[in-house]
Amino acid sequence: MAGLLSKDTTLSYKASGSTYTVLEHLMEVPEMGGDPEKVEVTTLADGVKKYINGVKDLGDLTFKFLYDNGTETSNYRVLKAMQDANKASDLKVEYPDGTGHEFSAYVNVKMDAAAVNAAMTFTVGMSLQSDITVTNPTP
Repeated sequence: MAGLLSKDTTLSYKASGSTYTVLEHLMEVPEMGGDPEKVEVTTLADGVKKYINGVKDLGDLTFKFLYDNGTETSNYRVLKAMQDANKASDLKVEYPDGTGHEFSAYVNVKMDAAAVNAAMTFTVGMSLQSDITVTNPTP
């Protein structure tokens, strides 16, 4: 196995109907998925602690983008509009092999710190409102 390079990983939003539109200048994608919390079910008769899986806490997702505010369809303006709409948006992360993760989330945009001789970036926090659905490529 040769592995898979992260180049061409995308984040898209559902603009209208069932069509996803790619957000340009994506720089970082967070871990997708989560671990279930452990629920202890040990009884007084047990010699060792026992657990069952509880609810998964997927946490918030944080994406990083190169700042682009040059046009009405720039990544910053599109994501800021999602935030201002104050409703959950349908989003999809897709990897170069076609595997994807679809989810619904509230969007929060935050400008990153500026530094001398550095690119301007911004961070998008996403508060999940659904489970993360995995989509696999067609073989």
